[in-house]
Amino acid sequence: QVQLVESGGGLVQPGGSLRLSCVASVLSFRIYNMGWYRQAPGKQRELVATISTALTTNYADSVKGRFTISRDNPKNTVYLQMNILKPEDTAVYYCNANFYDRIYWGQGTQVTVSS
Repeated sequence: QVQLVESGGGLVQPGGSLRLSCVASVLSFRIYNMGWYRQAPGKQRELVATISTALTTNYADSVKGRFTISRDNPKNTVYLQMNILKPEDTAVYYCNANFYDRIYWGQGTQVTVSS
């Protein structure tokens, strides 16, 4: 069983930045592919960014050039640096860990971009 705890969300003005963190309570963090997803009110959950065990990254077109995903294996942590935030980035952001058929989700952290 893997527990994922996100932090770093909050209220930010358009054009601002936030860094989300997700800490995993697992002994073998390095074997998990990690990702960030988000869900806005009335919309389906969507992929934001992923990072593989080989550090290969993938981003949704809507965040390319603004968001950066990274991981620190010794700290069991994955990060999402979000820059030039827009109102349409407002959502609950979820951390995801997957290893073959094992998929785990965090509880989510709210990000609100508003003036």
